[in-house]
Amino acid sequence: MSNKIYDFELETIAKLADIVNEKELGEITITTGEKSITVKGRKCPPPPPMGGMPMMPAMSMPAAAPAQDNAPAAAPQVSGNVVKSPIVGTFYAAASPDKPPFVTVGQQVKKGDVLMIIESMKLMNEVQSDFDGTVAEILVKNGEAVEFDQPIMIIK
Repeated sequence: MSNKIYDFELETIAKLADIVNEKELGEITITTGEKSITVKGRKCPPPPPMGGMPMMPAMSMPAAAPAQDNAPAAAPQVSGNVVKSPIVGTFYAAASPDKPPFVTVGQQVKKGDVLMIIESMKLMNEVQSDFDGTVAEILVKNGEAVEFDQPIMIIK
């Protein structure tokens, strides 16, 4: 029985696994020649910084007018329950491209109904409603990248 996996000693792989666990890393990859191996930990690494502006839903925003008095600008008021992304990933409105969307604007939903799928790291995560009500607005487009805690839809 060989003590190697590809060109890597089992002892080396075990040490890498220990490092990943001790340092609470998401994963570590080593490469020799054309062979590489990745050891993944239990924790996902935090998302990398987006370098500048946070991702926002595509909207046309009017240019900000200069403040007349030094009062802080008021944030837009949203009436209704805001459904936010529980993870970083890609928003999908339907289970597959040939299926109808889980919900549409104007549709009644109940607590526990599936609203969308957020794909993250090749896993499809169903997001369920925490509210009863009517879908008032969907703030992102199908296939669009979403950030953690980003508003995705409004339920009134």
